[in-house]
Amino acid sequence: MKEGRVALVTGAGRGIGRAVAERLLADGWAVSLGLRRGLEEWSDHNVQTVAYDAAKGGEESWVGAALDRFGRIDAVIANAGVMIPKSVVEIDDEDLDAMWTVNVRAPQRLARAAFAALAKSGSGRIVIVASLSGKRVASPQSSAYALTKHAAVALAHGLRQSGFDKGIRATAICPGFVSTDMGRSLMPDMADMTTPGEIADLVAMAINLPNRASVAEIAVNCRAEQSF
Repeated sequence: MKEGRVALVTGAGRGIGRAVAERLLADGWAVSLGLRRGLEEWSDHNVQTVAYDAAKGGEESWVGAALDRFGRIDAVIANAGVMIPKSVVEIDDEDLDAMWTVNVRAPQRLARAAFAALAKSGSGRIVIVASLSGKRVASPQSSAYALTKHAAVALAHGLRQSGFDKGIRATAICPGFVSTDMGRSLMPDMADMTTPGEIADLVAMAINLPNRASVAEIAVNCRAEQSF
């Protein structure tokens, strides 16, 4: 592994994002964490915390702060997400825009802001933590969320295509139910969900593969479905 690599991680205050941050630190990465709260909880010298809300923007300022601190960016892990359980028929513009902003627009802006630094790395990595809802529509109540997560998967593919000749590789990781606050609120009676640490393992695998081993999508599920 190269020494001194730096990753930006969104949604690192809890759940998958926190597990990813902890895993990367254990693997020797430095991390710049975009957080809405809990900026003082991290004291490791390899951690930078930046006030960041995916619903409000500020990606260019964050990237600038990370470059000022570390001098490089080797990976972007776009994990922050929001789920409003409504169908595409019943959802109003405000709720759909809220999901669209956090699930699609924010990671696109962050990747765009960091793109030059990722290209300079020569082996830049982007992970979009999407969802199995980006691969299928399982129910009416998940359909509006699925609309945005299909776009998030497309974003990962677009970034992979746009950066491939610059050494940038992008992966959409598409989990089913994960044992986070969101997952447990949706399925309170499901006992054996995928854990945040297991998703972090997949993130670590994706960003540590060499340029010649590009993985466009990783689907992971805790239950048997027809295709996943």
